[in-house]
Amino acid sequence: MKLEGGCFCGAVRYVAEGEPAMKGQCHCRQCQHFAGGGPNIFIAMPAAGFSYTKGKPSAFARDDAPVFKAEREFCPTCGVQLVTKAEPMPEVIFIKVGTLDDPAAFEGPHLAIFASDKQAFHQIPEGLPTFDKMPPM
Repeated sequence: MKLEGGCFCGAVRYVAEGEPAMKGQCHCRQCQHFAGGGPNIFIAMPAAGFSYTKGKPSAFARDDAPVFKAEREFCPTCGVQLVTKAEPMPEVIFIKVGTLDDPAAFEGPHLAIFASDKQAFHQIPEGLPTFDKMPPM
């Protein structure tokens, strides 16, 4: 699978190739902050198949993060969140589905994670495998 995408203003572009390791919703508080209150909708792709094709993102990591250390990369011009790199999972990169050129390629989540942090207004599809924390990959 080949996915392409970028930020809202077009200053940063990427390509991701390989088979998705995970497609999901993350309800952790960190993702709620970055997603504007809702869950983060992501597709985890092999880090080895990911590269920026235009521009250079800025990055932010909080050393005292309550779950695990994660570096979030975003456009320095328009501020759009592009990807998350989670320290315990260096082999994958979590791409924000809204940044894909074709978000329909996502085809929907296969799981919901960190449901213990879910807000009452978050929607998890009925029957979707749901985990209070991060399941083993």
